[in-house]
Amino acid sequence: MMPYRKLPPEYAQGTDIPLSRKSTQKVLGVVNLYRHRPLATNVLIVTFIAVALLLTVTAFWLLAKVTKEMESEIKYPDNVFNVLDQSMTPDHMIPPKCTSIPEKQRFDCYPEMNVVVTQELCENRNCCFMKVPSSSSSKSGVPWCFYPPDFPSYSMDALNITEEGYIGKLSRKQKSYYPKDIETLQLNAIFETDTRLHIKITDFSSARYEVPVEVPHPTKRASAPTYQIAFTEKPFSVTVMRKSSGTVLINTAVAPLFFADQFLQISSTLPSQFVYGLGEHRAGFAHSLNWNTLTFWARDVPPMESTNLYGVHPFYLVMEEDGKSHGVFLLNSNPMDVVLQPAPALTWRTIGGIFDLYVFLGPDPNSVIQQYLEVIGFPAMPPFWGLGFHLCRWGYGSSNATWEVVNSMRKYEIPQDVQWNDIEYMHESRDFSLDPEKFNTLPELVQDLHKHGQRYVMILDPGISSSQPSGSYWPFDEGLKRSVFINTTDDKLLIGKVWPGLTAFPDFSNPETHQWWYENLEQFYSKIAFDGAWIDMNEPSSFLDGSLDGCPVNELENPPYLPGVLGGSLRSKTICASAKQRASLHYNLHSLYGLMEAQATFTALKKILKKRPFVISRSTYPSQGRYSGHWLGDNRSQWKEMYWSVSGTLNFNMFGIPLVGADICGFSESTTEELCLRWMQLGAFYPFSRNHNSIQEKAQDPAAFSSETREAMKKVLLTRYALLPYLYTLFHHAHQKGYTVARPLFFEFPQDSTTYLIDRQFLWGRSLLVTPVLEQGATSVVGYFPKGIWYNYYTGSSFISSGESVQLAAPLDHINLHVREGSIIPTQKPGTTTWVSSGNNMRIIATLSSDATAYGDLFWDDGDSIDTYETGEYSYLVFNVSQKTFTSSVLHLNVEATYITIDTLTVFGVQEKPTKTAVNGNEVPFSYSESKVLTVENLQLNLSKEFVMRWQ
Repeated sequence: MMPYRKLPPEYAQGTDIPLSRKSTQKVLGVVNLYRHRPLATNVLIVTFIAVALLLTVTAFWLLAKVTKEMESEIKYPDNVFNVLDQSMTPDHMIPPKCTSIPEKQRFDCYPEMNVVVTQELCENRNCCFMKVPSSSSSKSGVPWCFYPPDFPSYSMDALNITEEGYIGKLSRKQKSYYPKDIETLQLNAIFETDTRLHIKITDFSSARYEVPVEVPHPTKRASAPTYQIAFTEKPFSVTVMRKSSGTVLINTAVAPLFFADQFLQISSTLPSQFVYGLGEHRAGFAHSLNWNTLTFWARDVPPMESTNLYGVHPFYLVMEEDGKSHGVFLLNSNPMDVVLQPAPALTWRTIGGIFDLYVFLGPDPNSVIQQYLEVIGFPAMPPFWGLGFHLCRWGYGSSNATWEVVNSMRKYEIPQDVQWNDIEYMHESRDFSLDPEKFNTLPELVQDLHKHGQRYVMILDPGISSSQPSGSYWPFDEGLKRSVFINTTDDKLLIGKVWPGLTAFPDFSNPETHQWWYENLEQFYSKIAFDGAWIDMNEPSSFLDGSLDGCPVNELENPPYLPGVLGGSLRSKTICASAKQRASLHYNLHSLYGLMEAQATFTALKKILKKRPFVISRSTYPSQGRYSGHWLGDNRSQWKEMYWSVSGTLNFNMFGIPLVGADICGFSESTTEELCLRWMQLGAFYPFSRNHNSIQEKAQDPAAFSSETREAMKKVLLTRYALLPYLYTLFHHAHQKGYTVARPLFFEFPQDSTTYLIDRQFLWGRSLLVTPVLEQGATSVVGYFPKGIWYNYYTGSSFISSGESVQLAAPLDHINLHVREGSIIPTQKPGTTTWVSSGNNMRIIATLSSDATAYGDLFWDDGDSIDTYETGEYSYLVFNVSQKTFTSSVLHLNVEATYITIDTLTVFGVQEKPTKTAVNGNEVPFSYSESKVLTVENLQLNLSKEFVMRWQ
């Protein structure tokens, strides 16, 4: 450990940043030694302070004496003090240090759930108590018990410069009200890049659990950081500021720091009310700051509001008042609450691990996400077929019934790439088994799918059946032999209960479990040639709380503070928090379970298939996008659920999992024809598009509806398939650069504050605006169009928006799509599968900006080989329009491009009808519409060859 030097009274020079507490704060740049004042000056200052203190004490003594004499002369009714004692301290008895704190800036000193906080309980914690009337909904959530400004916290004892940034030593002199305070902490401030600051606070003398996710480890300090960091010595706080604007992004001086063994808390101001992320939760895209507590602990529950759900993503993004953006990520996997309050401010409150904070400076939202993904990892490139339409239900009943649905889709020529099966294909719901009676024809069905260029995906649950006779079920017998299952605290096999009955749970933190999982998948593949895996129930979920034998009574199962988890205990519908895993306790690893299973599944499929893996997981954690996509869980066939799915899709794109979508038409409850049609229209623009519903509900596949609805569903799926070259290119950029695929409008228009609250529209990339109908009975929809020219995707007609809302016609068979000016979108003649579509002719659409320019690109490869970009087995083309010239430039070439023909070039926004059009110097016929659309067809241009089209 490196030596520390004691902090002098002032240890840096720079600009002070005003804080809510009066203290000396220094902006850390180059640390200079303190230059002492002359001795005479110091004597005068000390004398002045002593006289001031004497006068203040005298004044308070006189005031108290007069007050006591006045009160002795006042006659109160007998019951007055009893009433006051039962409700609240009289205002004149509340210390000024408490009354001076505005309600919005009160930080909760008694956050325990289901406790009626009394004045006695509060004051036992040395906090302020002021009861707030509950009659006003706007005051709901205002804490009655809150920290005074002088509440004891940590102090900074030492600070040193390192090659990466700063290292400091913090100490707590007075114990907090939670057990096992960590009295001495180590602070690291690491200037990792010019736009990424890493702040880490942990135990000074003992190692603590840290999340086992791979992150970068820079070895030198950033040379030109866009942030400035400052520390307050006593009480300790940290401030992070944006250099260019002076905006304070983080200021922890607003509340005390806690760091006990099982209670860690740090609070900070926020620079604006526009906060996004912090998933997985059911809410609008922008979070409410009205005393909103978000709980993090992976949980199997149909999505509902104010509840911890399947995934854990402690990352938020803020839009600042000047249109800039930043993000903050807490790398912590323990049970956690995040509290948002209207100050605006945020509190991280977790019960394990360390504070491992990353700050991303952006300055635009797209850059924030890129910087975040540079830490947690860019998402995997999906196979091209994975972007087609997927169909599933729990309740087909047999492989033959499943086959009938596939044949119905073919009969009506409705696009479908992938057929799925839920757990009913298994024998007695056991993983890696096949029902020998109802699903005996499944191998033939899968062969038939492959023959038609289609794929097959089946479900897997992590719970492995444990109650069958020994020697009859290889996955359990072999797993027991290799010790791959999670154990109890006394090293016995932990038994829970899921679909097959009593089950054991694989420990995916154990490398041996990954090998065992691979061998199980390999054996099953020899029977059923599946193409991808759907991993469900991996929070992990159990129908028992804890285990068959319960859980021990200890501090892991009953922590001193319990976040607001559904069910009121950490073991609710999962396994014991105290259970043992190879890497750590389940208390620490619980919310990583889905991530670790996804990693094992991804790796196994890569070895088995020798192709790009396709994995969809229910439970997720940061870095999950490297291994799987995600569906938004067991939703309901309700209009509001369709609306919520937009926010869910946008959130997971921010979380680095762009392959995401909801169960189209809803999983539980029976849909209506109108709802399912509107949902199919929206779902055609989920990055991951799957229709799935539950057992005993009526069928909702497109072939199950009337001819009119069926045709409308077919129409929108054909539109999706036409746009797949554009969508595939967006996924390439996500994989290589950390871009989002589906994104909110403010990502592209951060200076337009109207876009900050829009969560009923979204963009594919920077160019395609989707405006779905989300309300029953609607035949029109209102969409917001940021300033600029927008083109109707279907007709090419345009309008110039000043930044306004427009009412759009939306008949039942139509979803509104608009293309942003200055874009070039590659499309392809759609087929009923991606295998058919991918060989069809292309049409390239350009939408001219106000200066008659446009730009776009195309990534193209064989669609399923591993690491095509990394090995150079791809083609990449750039398209440009400028000065009435449309060009393609081939920047990288692979043989796959030679198989594709560009048949049509279309330019939206050509203001005057051309007199002549030429391609590669040869004059060609063209058409020009009243919508100012120029079209040249039958070109037969090979995609691998550059072209030039000019008009005059």
